[in-house]
Amino acid sequence: MAQRSPLHDITSQAGAIFAEVCGWELPAHFGDAGAEYTAALSQAVLFDRSHHGLVEAAGKEARIFLHNLSTNHIKELPEHGSCEAFFATVKAKAIAYVLIHHLKTEGKHELFWIDAGPAQGEKVFKHLDRHLISEQVELADRTAECAQLHLAGPGAALLLAKVQGDASYRYLHSFRVQDPLGVPGFDLVVPAARGAEIWERLLAEGSRPAGTQVYDWLRVEAGTPIYGRDIDEERFVVEVGRGERAISYHKGCYLGQEPIVMARDRGHVNRKLMGVTSATGVPLAKDTKLLRDGNEVGQVMSSVVSPRFGAIALAYLRRGSDAPGLELTAEQGPVTVTALPFGAAVTSSAAPS
Repeated sequence: MAQRSPLHDITSQAGAIFAEVCGWELPAHFGDAGAEYTAALSQAVLFDRSHHGLVEAAGKEARIFLHNLSTNHIKELPEHGSCEAFFATVKAKAIAYVLIHHLKTEGKHELFWIDAGPAQGEKVFKHLDRHLISEQVELADRTAECAQLHLAGPGAALLLAKVQGDASYRYLHSFRVQDPLGVPGFDLVVPAARGAEIWERLLAEGSRPAGTQVYDWLRVEAGTPIYGRDIDEERFVVEVGRGERAISYHKGCYLGQEPIVMARDRGHVNRKLMGVTSATGVPLAKDTKLLRDGNEVGQVMSSVVSPRFGAIALAYLRRGSDAPGLELTAEQGPVTVTALPFGAAVTSSAAPS
């Protein structure tokens, strides 16, 4: 049986049509996905992301512990700051693709929350715990204790400021993230018992509820991968294309550093995550093979039919067959390689007609 979010009842009252995502029952839409999409591009929308694992690392050595295990420069992460990172094997294969939030520092005690991604909390907790030897760090899986939301859209910052200005909502933790949907975005974490309260307040201030269908449209348009669909344990982290956001080439030793630095010094990787657009408008199924002159050169990952860009997908393409504008073929018909994000040539405030 699928797990239910702490926001299940309140989203149901709002008219949610549910679907199963990674073993969780989440709102797919609220009756009009097109209107939700337009609101995300022009106003503000609110998503339930309580299926994301939430792992806590606390203690005076929490910062250095995470720094040594992740690909990003956690030592430089300021209080209330957030960054993307990978946890990787010694061969730099992706164990997890995460967001690391620095909550606070009190004396020598520091507190970090790790957004482990959809249904990845237990896996990330075990990975960190396996590497915890003598460091003064306490780990905890907080997934079941919290409701997690994502507030996105051009109006999100102003709306959130109104709520955070109210002292009654001091329990609300917000993190400015790097626009995973191509519009300004904030990750919100609250105690599970207060989830419905904050959901109602954010809607009262002018946000609109939105579901996983719109989240996926926007995520793929923005070129944002997720673990379990676009990334797995066989994927070399440099191929994912998050180097500027998730990988530091200026920090000291960390797990997986050597092959990452070697790839940097070579100046290329064998495969790269790119966008492809289907000329036929037919959705591309996951794992669809992409061909060039009859030879396989790529594989489709996430795929959607976007209201703005039609049938689009994220795909790993071999070096030499990843140039934007290059024509490839798939079982469904011809496709065109596209740079990410898909909306690079379209203003982020544009809405579908």
